[in-house]
Amino acid sequence: MELFKSGLKTVLGHSEPSPELSGAETVERLVERLRSSTLLEDRRDACRGLKAMSKKFRVEVGAQAMNDLVEVLVNDSSDIEIASYALDALCNITCREPFDEEEDIAHPEIGDQFTEIFIKSPENVNLAVSMLAEYDFKIRFPSVKLITNLLTNRPRELQDLILVAPMAVSKMMDLLNDPREVIRNDALIMLTQLTKGNANIQKIVAFEGAFDRLYDVIVDEGTAEGGIVVEDCLLLMLNLLKNNASNQSFFREGSYIQKLTPFFRLASEEPEVGWSAQKVSNVHYMLQVVRTLVSPSNPKQDTSAAQRVMHACGLLTLLCEVLMASGVPADILTETINAVSEVIRGSDVNQQFFAQVMAPSEPPRPAIVVLLMSMVNEKQPFVLRCAVLYCFQCYLFKNHHGQSAVVQTLLPSQTVEASGITAGQLLCGGLFSSDPLSNWFSAVALSHALVGNSEQRAQLLRVQLATSVGNPPVSLLQQSVTILQQTSRLQTRIGLLMLLGTWLAHCPAAVTQLLRIPSAVPYLMSQLNSNESDDLEQLCQGVCAFIMGLCAIGTDNSVTNYTKDDLVMLIERRVGVETFLNKLGLVMKHEFYSRSLKHPQLSAREPRQLVFEHEFCKLFKNLEGSVIKVVTLDDDEGDTQSPSPETENDSEMVQRYKQLIRTQDEELARLRSSLSVLEAQSEARALQIDELTSSVEQLKDQNTLLRAQISTDPDRPAPVIDTTASPSGQKMSALSEEHSQQMAALSADWERRCEELSAENVRLQQLMETQHQEWQQYFVQQQEQQQQQAAPDSSDSTEVNALRHQVTDLQQQLATLRLSGGVNGLAEVTPTSGSQTSIDSTQLSEAIKRAAEAELEASTLRQRVSELEAQLSTAPSAAELSQLRQRVAEFETSSAPSIFPASTASVTTQATSEVAPAAAATSEASEELRKLHDKLSAQEKELRELRGAGEELEELRREQEDLLVLLTDQEARQEEYKKKLRQLGVEVEDDDD
Repeated sequence: MELFKSGLKTVLGHSEPSPELSGAETVERLVERLRSSTLLEDRRDACRGLKAMSKKFRVEVGAQAMNDLVEVLVNDSSDIEIASYALDALCNITCREPFDEEEDIAHPEIGDQFTEIFIKSPENVNLAVSMLAEYDFKIRFPSVKLITNLLTNRPRELQDLILVAPMAVSKMMDLLNDPREVIRNDALIMLTQLTKGNANIQKIVAFEGAFDRLYDVIVDEGTAEGGIVVEDCLLLMLNLLKNNASNQSFFREGSYIQKLTPFFRLASEEPEVGWSAQKVSNVHYMLQVVRTLVSPSNPKQDTSAAQRVMHACGLLTLLCEVLMASGVPADILTETINAVSEVIRGSDVNQQFFAQVMAPSEPPRPAIVVLLMSMVNEKQPFVLRCAVLYCFQCYLFKNHHGQSAVVQTLLPSQTVEASGITAGQLLCGGLFSSDPLSNWFSAVALSHALVGNSEQRAQLLRVQLATSVGNPPVSLLQQSVTILQQTSRLQTRIGLLMLLGTWLAHCPAAVTQLLRIPSAVPYLMSQLNSNESDDLEQLCQGVCAFIMGLCAIGTDNSVTNYTKDDLVMLIERRVGVETFLNKLGLVMKHEFYSRSLKHPQLSAREPRQLVFEHEFCKLFKNLEGSVIKVVTLDDDEGDTQSPSPETENDSEMVQRYKQLIRTQDEELARLRSSLSVLEAQSEARALQIDELTSSVEQLKDQNTLLRAQISTDPDRPAPVIDTTASPSGQKMSALSEEHSQQMAALSADWERRCEELSAENVRLQQLMETQHQEWQQYFVQQQEQQQQQAAPDSSDSTEVNALRHQVTDLQQQLATLRLSGGVNGLAEVTPTSGSQTSIDSTQLSEAIKRAAEAELEASTLRQRVSELEAQLSTAPSAAELSQLRQRVAEFETSSAPSIFPASTASVTTQATSEVAPAAAATSEASEELRKLHDKLSAQEKELRELRGAGEELEELRREQEDLLVLLTDQEARQEEYKKKLRQLGVEVEDDDD
């Protein structure tokens, strides 16, 4: 029955539904379709499916389809739709945040992992950047998103890749000109990520015109009233300027500071309107831009230049107006105070301007006074009070006039109107109030009136305070010590101790007045003997140790029982030097000290973190060594302030010897290092020589074997392989190169000798022609006298015939010499182009030797020519000339024309008083000159043949290299055959066996 039902369902078309595929299986099928499909429409559908699943199943899509999606961008980028699907899918799988569609909570680092896989190939990044050039929205928008994801996940690696990519930054900057706001806004976010912490990219972006484009966007969006886009522009601007002196100079010199002023024109704002959250954020970031340009961490000259520009363009005036305006949010007011602080810090002109700023109150008060009122008011926010203290510090920084003005308001002679209040009064009121933060702020502010100003330290000793009605006034110093003893609040004690430390440094009068207070030294000693374990208590003890050391350094020994020696002895006996130094060292090791020393602005985020201040930490660091020295100095070593000349000389001598020993040690170490290097090089060269020697022997054996193999298989073609692929091939290449150099040197030597002999031959020919012309002229002049002379007898004719036979014999001897000389000798060792023999170094040396002998013979001939020219200096008589001329005429008719000048000159130079000997000498000289001419011609021919032989030698060397290559290939094939035979089970014996 069940079978009938199943058959019926099959007939009627009601088959069972196929099981539903899982996400991984669906992705796998889509990837397979994307890879195997040949039609673009099929691949487009597969990409569309992968994009749709890249959110819900992005782990599967990223693991299986990432490479295929990249291939789509490479091969099908011309199709906008499929390229957009691929880019969207890549954006989804590299996204850092999880998607709502994901069934399981994705690992927070899944996008980071896929980003790492994607950027392993730099070509992928270049491909993504190249997509930015496509104007179509479907391509450009996801390309920006993809690069932003990559930068968010792997900023350092991607910055390095983009930095070397061609025109990558320029393509990104062009996006700021895109009229579509969504692309432009996302491009701002992308550039913000790109420029974080990379000075090189920051410079490129700045010089690509980033500031102009950012200002255009800011103005278009409404400056401070603009939206989130203005904030993005300011964040990018901050990245470009922060810690980048080059961009800051470019910003300042490009008059961009003047363009900041519209942001702060807020005087016409109505207080009841209020500030939107976005406006607060925009103004806050613009204030940070201002602070970046005048930050104390910048180079001093850059900060000073920016401060001058801000004062000249009215930016400081606008900031002061914001500072005194009503309705400004607390965050903006705090940041404005910090910005004004750094604009006036260390600038005398700006500090004087700030001192003249008046608050819009009744009656009008200076802005400094109004700010100090906020600082000592415990109801104000903590960050605002810290900002006011920072502003007051910057106002007094290197401002002696301002410091004097503050101290003058505390002196007894100062007269103040009943309705007025001064900065000094506010500081004293805060110093002795019940609020520990006000105590700390006032003590630090008052100490800044003394920093770097010894005159004001002395003036402050004159300040008298009325503690109660009917009691005499007490000094500020004594009142500070009294409060220090009475209070148990650590913040108040640390503030007062920092004030005392700044006051006592470099001021002996203050030290003397402190020592005269009966309870001062006992209090300090009690603190040093305390064993409290609390961190702040230990810091208080360390500062007390510092003050005790300042007293020992600065005392003038005018106070009884508290001289320098007494104080040092008191420390040694009551506390102990080691304990004293430990308590002093705890200060420098603490985190609060290190944090405060880094930057003049307070870094505390809550009141309990407010412990030390920047200027006091600098003072502590500078004087700690002096305190340690005065405490640890023994009595027999003399006074620290005025050491004896002998001690100074001994110390200098010890230092010189130490320096000399140090220099000698360095020189000895350097020489030992050089010796080690040279020994290593020597050993390496010795090994190299041994290797080359063995290689030469191996090459000789290979050459012999190669010739034998070639003789058995002459028709086998010579393969071309890389001779440098193995060590033996490299050695063979080195030897071939050396052989080529020797052949080149030999060929150059042959050419030089040929040129010398050719020049000598030309010179001899010119000389003989000149001599012949001169004697011909002389013979014409003597023609009339010669007509009377008789004809030569038969014996002369016989003599001439004998001379002719002698010339013939000499020519035969020269031919024999030529056949057995350098050319034939070289030919014996020079094979034809078709031969396969190797070059023997002995035969090559013999050829060079024969060439040298030929050159020596030519030199002998040139010497003989010189002797013959010397014989021409003797002039013959008329009779002798007549006889000789007739004999020469006969010789000319029977000899070659080229020999006539030489024969004539030779005959005339050998003429003597007797006719027969003269004829014989003439014939002999003629033959010698003729032989000389022939030998010179022969030498030229021999040199030409030698050059041809050199070319044949080079050809033979190349053939030998081909043979060596053939042998190498044959050996490789033989080894391959042996391996195959061994794999087949055949036993093969090695060649060595």
